Amino acid sequence: MKRSDNRILTTHVGSLVRSKAAIEAVRNHDQKKLEAEVADIVAHQARSGIDIVNDGEFGKSGWANYILERLSGFEFRPDKMYQAVWLGRDRIRFDEFMKEQFPRGVTGSPGHACVAPITYTGHDAVRGNLEALKAAVAKTKVEDVFFTAVAPASVGYDAENEYYKNEEDYVFAIANALREEYLEIVNAGFVLQVDDAVLANMFDHLSQESPKKFYDWAELRVAALNKALEGIPEDRIRYHICFGSWHVPHVADAKLSDIVDLMLSVKAGAYSIEAANVRHEHEWKLWKTKKLPAGKILIPGIITHHTTTVEHPELVAERIVNFAGAIGKENLIASTDCGFAQGETTQRVHPQVMWAKFESLAEGARIASKQLWG
Repeated sequence: MKRSDNRILTTHVGSLVRSKAAIEAVRNHDQKKLEAEVADIVAHQARSGIDIVNDGEFGKSGWANYILERLSGFEFRPDKMYQAVWLGRDRIRFDEFMKEQFPRGVTGSPGHACVAPITYTGHDAVRGNLEALKAAVAKTKVEDVFFTAVAPASVGYDAENEYYKNEEDYVFAIANALREEYLEIVNAGFVLQVDDAVLANMFDHLSQESPKKFYDWAELRVAALNKALEGIPEDRIRYHICFGSWHVPHVADAKLSDIVDLMLSVKAGAYSIEAANVRHEHEWKLWKTKKLPAGKILIPGIITHHTTTVEHPELVAERIVNFAGAIGKENLIASTDCGFAQGETTQRVHPQVMWAKFESLAEGARIASKQLWG
C-alpha cells in the first residue's frame, strides 16, 4: 500500500456514478463493454488527480447487496418489509422528512432470509470485474489500485437468519464465504478495501437497550471479519467505516469516539472514515489525543458526497494540514467521506460536480503538500 512519503496522496471510497452503458454492461453480462467503461472511469480518475484509483464499482449492482447475488443460502422475501433500523431514532425524529424524501426510512423495504448453507458462488463475477480493472490500469499511470468488497456486518442488513442455530454461526458463515472474494482481490494484486457502513449505523438503535448490546453485536462481526482476513498482509487491506451515504439528517450517527476502538481492532493497514461532512468534520480533533497505531494509515474524508457545493482547494488543504498535524503527514491519504453511487442507478451528486470535487481534492492536496514538505 502506497504512503504519502513526499506528498499527500489522494483516493476515494469506491462507488462512482455509473454511465448508462456501464449499467447495461452489468445487466447484460457484457464483459467487453464493461472493460471499456472501466477503462474510461479509471482514466478519468487519473486525469482528475486521483492517485489511488478503482473501477468505480462499475461491475456491481450496489455497494453491499451485490454480494447476495454471489452467495448461496439467501431467499428474497418481497412481501416482508424490513425496518430501516440502521437509521436509528432519526426515523422517529424526522418522520415527516422521511415520508417525503426518504420513504424507506418509514416503510422499510423488502429483504432476504437465510434459508440454507451460505457459500460463495461469485468467482466468475469477481474475476470478470478484476480483469476489467487490470486491463484499465495497464493503460493508465496511477500510484496504486484498490478494489472494494463488503464486510460481514454489512451483508444482509435487510435480512434475517432462519437456517443457522445461532447468530455466531450465521455471522461466521458469511465471513467464511466472503474470504473467498477477499482472496480473489488480493491475489489479483490489488489493495482490498472492506466496506462496513452498517457497523457504525447500528450504534443508535442497539444502544437504546444498552451500549453493551451494540458492542456485543459489533465485536462478534469484527471478530468474524478478522477471521476472514487471516493471512492477508495488513498493508494490503484498508477498512472503510461510515454512516451511510443516504441524504438524511444523520443526528443519530455515532460519535467517532464511540466506535474508533472497534475500527482500529480490525486487522487492516489503513482506516477510511467520514470527516468532511458537517456532522463529523470536527472529529479530526480526536486524533490529537487518540494515537494511530504505528505503521497504520488514516484515510479521512476531505471532500463529501453530502452536498453539491464543491469544496474550495484552500479548505481542502486546511483540512489535510489539520490531520497531518495530528497523525503525521506520512500516515495520511486524502479521500472522500463515502461513495457517490451506492446503487447502480444512485447519483448522490451530478457527475460534473463529482469530478469537480475530485479536482479540488487534488489541488488542495498539492497546496497542502507544499505547506507540509516545503
